[in-house]
Amino acid sequence: MELHPFAGLRLLVRDPGGDPGGDVELRTGDVEGLVELAAVAARGVHDPGPSPFAVPWTACAPAERARRTLRWHLLGWGGWSPREWRLDFVVRRGGVVVGTQSLEAVDFPVLREVVTGSWLGREHQGRGTGPLMRAAVLHLAFAGLGASCARSEAFLDNPRSRAVSQRLGYREDGQRAVVRDGVRAVQQRLRLDAADWAAGERPEVLVEGVEPVREALLPAAP
Repeated sequence: MELHPFAGLRLLVRDPGGDPGGDVELRTGDVEGLVELAAVAARGVHDPGPSPFAVPWTACAPAERARRTLRWHLLGWGGWSPREWRLDFVVRRGGVVVGTQSLEAVDFPVLREVVTGSWLGREHQGRGTGPLMRAAVLHLAFAGLGASCARSEAFLDNPRSRAVSQRLGYREDGQRAVVRDGVRAVQQRLRLDAADWAAGERPEVLVEGVEPVREALLPAAP
């Protein structure tokens, strides 16, 4: 019996170098992996300094970071609707939990726009995992759900995130100023249209369990 439309969703990206131990797997129903992900968050997500996140959720003790990670995923799991939803994936590389990747939208049946977000544990950064896991959810968005564009944002002092977006074909889409840690900071908006995604060279993505997701997020017209 299927208890949740997202339970069986799985994305797999083969390691670009052909190493099976470097394959990247994303799952939304990975409850065991979520516990491991909380432990990854507790060990650290970024170097000391300004937060790379618009909401500075990492600015707390390790145990609280773990609890916030768990709560965030459970809220997305339980609070979705066809109008507003967030798919939070536990990301494994070579079978090891390394981070998380999200795909979310509001009024998707009408607007066909998605937003992505992600983080990797500090000890798992620098291996090229970020572009692969983002490419996986972009494939799901464009090929699986029929998105017209994907959006992302990154602070100007977060070049790693902006580099991932640029590598995947995003275009700059303006800037905005926000308050971060009590001071002014600038975010770069980025946009990737379906046509630009289709025109680029992309890694092959294996998708399992997408049909229940489509039925839940794209209900048939009455």
